[in-house]
Amino acid sequence: MAPFQIPTWPLPRLALPLGLGFLVGLAGAPGNPPQPTATAMVQFIDPSSLKGSSSMLRPLLFDQVSDFAEGVAMVQVGSRLGYLDTSGHLRITVFDPAVTVASAYAESLALARAGDYYGYLNRQGEWAIAVQFRQAKAFAQGLAAVQGGTKYGFINLLGEWVIEPQFDLADSFSEGRAVVKVADRYGYINTQGRLVIAPQLKDAWRFAEGLAVAKQNDQYGYINPAGVMVIPAVYDGAFHFSEGLARVRQGRFFGYITPQGDWVIEPTLAFAAEFADGRAAVLSGDKWGYLDPAGHLAIPPRFDYAANFSEGLAAVQVDGRYGYINPRGDWVVDPTYSNAGPFSEGWARVQMNGSWGFIDITGEPMVGAGFHPLNF
Repeated sequence: MAPFQIPTWPLPRLALPLGLGFLVGLAGAPGNPPQPTATAMVQFIDPSSLKGSSSMLRPLLFDQVSDFAEGVAMVQVGSRLGYLDTSGHLRITVFDPAVTVASAYAESLALARAGDYYGYLNRQGEWAIAVQFRQAKAFAQGLAAVQGGTKYGFINLLGEWVIEPQFDLADSFSEGRAVVKVADRYGYINTQGRLVIAPQLKDAWRFAEGLAVAKQNDQYGYINPAGVMVIPAVYDGAFHFSEGLARVRQGRFFGYITPQGDWVIEPTLAFAAEFADGRAAVLSGDKWGYLDPAGHLAIPPRFDYAANFSEGLAAVQVDGRYGYINPRGDWVVDPTYSNAGPFSEGWARVQMNGSWGFIDITGEPMVGAGFHPLNF
């Protein structure tokens, strides 16, 4: 199992849930990460002067970005980091030059790394909780899982230990429960740190829609908050419930079940994603399309890759370029970009020629999409 790391920001690829399934690695774009192209942060200017230049229709100059969360998105140029608001203004400057990676904000704090250790930044870009943890997760439900010494525990928003380090691994809280590992088994604690499901599972995931994936022997099923296996462990792979359905794998094929364990879509799919906005990306042959919750093909498979819908649009790839479609499969943003992320708070991160920027749901770049250097 990989250690805790700050989440990656380029478009996530779908992957089978092997292992605990809730740790995300730090990475650049798929393949080789883009190399820094500037040494200064950037300031937005009125893009109207750029309209006549076809080469500047999508000026994307950031080396790394995050999705928008809590009204801001992380941006990085060279070694400098800051956060833009949804109007394109640089609202937060990360002042400590030792910070090399910073995540999106969660509960008003951003997980950041300086050297080999992690801490948390406040909304002024300063350390709210000093760099001191070997591993750390974002805050959820007022608590964050961190590694103190060789064990994991939980701190509050003031950086105080609420649940002392005692676990071999710990995940973020979800629906009042957090997965913890004791020796070679997994269980769950509540926000007071009390074990509510004994560490007896070979693998366990966070709760979603009242159920959690759990591994018993060599198969996966679902437990309720009391720890009862309400959907028997009979699947070779299982995933979170989303919009009332969960994708599961039997042998090499995927299908979807209800919270009662009944099949809604039989396991005949080569690969499948979770439902979002009433659509689920599925692989048929070597092309991706989308199903509706009844199992009908809502968007025929014609894409080289398809991501989840978010805020009514989904990033899809055709001939090596990403664009966005609506739930009917119509192009809303033509395939233009080398990489693309989900829409969040009205904006999506997109990449071209190794650099990142943001577009709105009509495909227009963020206001002030032309840049000039601003040293700070």
